[in-house]
Amino acid sequence: MLAALSGGVDSSVAAARAVAAGHEVTGVHLALSRTRDALRSGSRGCCSREDAADAARVADVLGIPYYVWDLSEEFAEDVVADFVASYAAGQTPNPCLRCNEKIKFAAVLDRALALGFDAVCTGHYAQLAGGVLRRAVDAGKDQSYVLSVLRPDQLAHALFPVGDTVKSSIRDEAAALGLRVAAKPDSHDICFIPDGDTRGFLTARLGAQPGPIVDVSGEELGRHEGVHGFTIGQRKGIGVDRPAADGRPRYVLGIEPVSGTVTVGPRAALSVRTISARRPIWCSGAPDGPFAATVQVRAHGGTAPAEIVLVEDGVTVTLAEPLEGVAPGQAVAFYRPDPSGDVVLGSATITAAS
Repeated sequence: MLAALSGGVDSSVAAARAVAAGHEVTGVHLALSRTRDALRSGSRGCCSREDAADAARVADVLGIPYYVWDLSEEFAEDVVADFVASYAAGQTPNPCLRCNEKIKFAAVLDRALALGFDAVCTGHYAQLAGGVLRRAVDAGKDQSYVLSVLRPDQLAHALFPVGDTVKSSIRDEAAALGLRVAAKPDSHDICFIPDGDTRGFLTARLGAQPGPIVDVSGEELGRHEGVHGFTIGQRKGIGVDRPAADGRPRYVLGIEPVSGTVTVGPRAALSVRTISARRPIWCSGAPDGPFAATVQVRAHGGTAPAEIVLVEDGVTVTLAEPLEGVAPGQAVAFYRPDPSGDVVLGSATITAAS
């Protein structure tokens, strides 16, 4: 079995549990960044020299072979370039979804199977048994949403050993094993933007592309330097000095990349009842007709019961109750409620909402 060691506490304990379960484990650190010489800054960044050294120390403590795989070119093309292109198109992508789909459970899994490994083990917070993917026990750490892009053949060769345990217990377990990463801060934000300045990162790659900021009546309220600086539902940093007529905050309601127009308005206008999405991926086989499910439209939060209908190259989701801040480019994940942990049915990429 191949254990992906990020240098963090979750993947370290996942590898330790795989060893304890009797698997023959080899550790691998994925070098995804092209600027790995920079040191990690608290909870920001990834793939630094510090992370690689932490992963190596974990492998040494566990007594398993350890290697570094350089996948920086694949990551730059399939995750970073996709992220930039999506924002340029007025969308809000989730790079963790794309990384799981294209890197960890495509490039890495394919290479692992070719080398004779039977599975890839990661520190994701999700439960997997008998090919059924479920939410993690720790609801606050659940990562099943970003794993909803995995197909049955990929899940058949995956292992998520920490999904049945709350995070605080994982840290205690790491400390008991003598792993120095037990108290290491969790990574936050986007791993390849270590300073957290997403707008600056995108502007450096896309340049300034000025356009108008308008309200729902079409009145121009200001100017911006590029639609890549905005996401649906955004309230802060819009760049409009004048308050709304009712004195309440304005939110980003729409992004039109061709004209460069950003439309803002009241929070009530964010509510949607219908979602269109393309490129569905089914975790346990495609449904044969319309079905009911709970949907989730963001990595954390944004859930509602819904009816899902299959259409050509996609799905139409009719919500039983409205959701706010549904952004094209994000995924809509489908869950079947279950007392043992909601079952992940699949996901699709949001194209529109109304």
